Amino acid sequence: MPEGVYCFEQLVKKNPEAQTRIYLLKQINVSILFNRGLLTDGTATMKVQNFGVADYIVFVLTIIVSLAIGIYYALSGGRQKTTSEFLVGNRKMSFLPVAISLVVSFESSIMMLGTPAEIYQNGIQWFWADIGFFCANVFSVHFMVPLLHSLRITSANEYLELRFKSHALRLLATSIGMLDYVMYMGIVLFGPALALEAVTGFPMPYSILIVAVASVIYTSIGGLKAVIWTDVFQFTVMFTGIFAVIIKGTIHVGGISKTWNIANENGRLNWFNFEFDPRTRHTFWNLFGSSLIRGLLFSFNQSSVQRISSTPTVSAAKKVMYLSAPGFVITIFMGVVEGIIAYSYYHTIRCDPLESKGIRNSNQIIPAMIMSMFEDIPGMPGLFIASLFSASLSTLSSGLSSISAQMWQDFVRPHTKPMSEFRATLIAKLTVVVFGCIAVAVAFLVSTFGGTLIQITGTINYAIGGPLLGLYFLGCFCPWVNAKGAIFSCVSGMAIVGWIAAGMTVSKGIKKTAPLPPAPTDMCFQSSVVNSSEWMTTSMFSASVTTYPSVFVKHMEPQGLDQLYSISYTLLGVIGFLNSVITGTIASFITGRTKPEESDPRYLISLSDEFLFFLPEWFRKPLRFGYNYDRMMVYKEKEFSEIDLKQGKIRNFANVSIVVKIIKE
Repeated sequence: MPEGVYCFEQLVKKNPEAQTRIYLLKQINVSILFNRGLLTDGTATMKVQNFGVADYIVFVLTIIVSLAIGIYYALSGGRQKTTSEFLVGNRKMSFLPVAISLVVSFESSIMMLGTPAEIYQNGIQWFWADIGFFCANVFSVHFMVPLLHSLRITSANEYLELRFKSHALRLLATSIGMLDYVMYMGIVLFGPALALEAVTGFPMPYSILIVAVASVIYTSIGGLKAVIWTDVFQFTVMFTGIFAVIIKGTIHVGGISKTWNIANENGRLNWFNFEFDPRTRHTFWNLFGSSLIRGLLFSFNQSSVQRISSTPTVSAAKKVMYLSAPGFVITIFMGVVEGIIAYSYYHTIRCDPLESKGIRNSNQIIPAMIMSMFEDIPGMPGLFIASLFSASLSTLSSGLSSISAQMWQDFVRPHTKPMSEFRATLIAKLTVVVFGCIAVAVAFLVSTFGGTLIQITGTINYAIGGPLLGLYFLGCFCPWVNAKGAIFSCVSGMAIVGWIAAGMTVSKGIKKTAPLPPAPTDMCFQSSVVNSSEWMTTSMFSASVTTYPSVFVKHMEPQGLDQLYSISYTLLGVIGFLNSVITGTIASFITGRTKPEESDPRYLISLSDEFLFFLPEWFRKPLRFGYNYDRMMVYKEKEFSEIDLKQGKIRNFANVSIVVKIIKE
């Protein structure tokens, strides 16, 4: 008889009152719980699992296939010898793989680990962020995609220089964006390494290096084409792993209905929280509002701009965005479902791994469940770890490709003499290697942070993204804003949000929203003492350990600046955005606004004309404040190549047949 079952049967004889609990334990097979590390001594971390041969085969094959795709594109076609092919795929990519690539580039291991951990601890309300992102994405398709595709730009911040006629502003925005990307890539590297170390004992540094090296190799030799097609492959692996977890977990708990009932009874289906207190970590208002900021900035993200520019026509670029929008919703929802299943699973076996110290980090909840559920199915743990690494590879390769494009277009090309395509492409490839090394360093730094991956990522993205979106908003919708106002708006926005974010991190007096009560722990094995003759039953079980101190403890009200530092991290983006728009407008009027005759309609969007198109012209005209938004020019129904704007001609507008006028500089 397995040791675990024998010990608990002996305990029944010594303590008849425990018989009911012992029966429940026997029903789920105590010996399996011991073997899977779900019963602990109260101090040790989750029992390390060993990968089988099948697991390693699945994992290694994922890396090999990704490298093979990079090698293929390095040796085929133009062999990545021009910056056009290396950075934007010669602008001839099909919309479907580009759309898939866009989804997996942003929904990485952070989604696969962070989203379920967030739902497990704080409930399903996080899904409102997904809905807000979807709405913003639809808005972007209508307004931003035609504008950006028509300009035929490679770097997102080329737009800012064209609009404000300021190279300094372009460099400032690029530097901030690259900082955001490097931090994000570091978090993405950290996620799967944490998971693999938790469930197999494989050292985290080696995992980080494996992902980084593989991604750097196929990105640097295969260019954007390799990035996009490896994303398609990794998309398949990633979703196969997620579906396997959802199906197996649901079956293990007892079906869909039981899974959702358990979650509902324990507060995880907390869809609606309409509090207006900005200090509450997550409410409908701050989740939906902050995700609008993130979704609107999405169009100006360098990875998005690269993929928009890689398509041959505006129509194809719109298809990319239309397909990716529901893709994001579905992907996040799958992560939400994983979180619900994880809670129901641990509630069923009555042993919360985080509360019982079985794991040391909430981001390890899903890997722990995977190794428990799939222990008897060869290759399945390996498939999940492979899906995690695939998610990280896709995001890291996209980030490296994006930084390479920005480094070349914004920092190198404008400040060097004309050089051969071979040399230019070599510089772009070396940039991939250098920033891959920087991302590794950031990953080791992130390993010292606390909190879920969702909150770590959200804090960084909102703090940087809010001011940047304000800058792009001023460029598109506020024609009176000049370069000085734009620079001031960005700097002031970053300063204000950076100050608040730093206060949130270091202050000890801030008010924190308590997580939901954990799953029960009365079936976890706690601090027992055994001798040769009998079991000492003192503290054998933690039937009374399922307490919720974090929920019932009354927090002291924050004082002074701690009241500001106590606001939800999701509001950082909103604060940064509003600050940038307001200060940029004021600074522009103080330093001399851009006059109507100085504005260029090619870089502007009229909100009044777009939203109030059904109203008569006499009503809409005053809302333009004297500025000209008519950016239509002379075209025929065919594709034009990029032509020098200084000659008074156009940049590649596709499939436009309306003749209005030519605007000359």
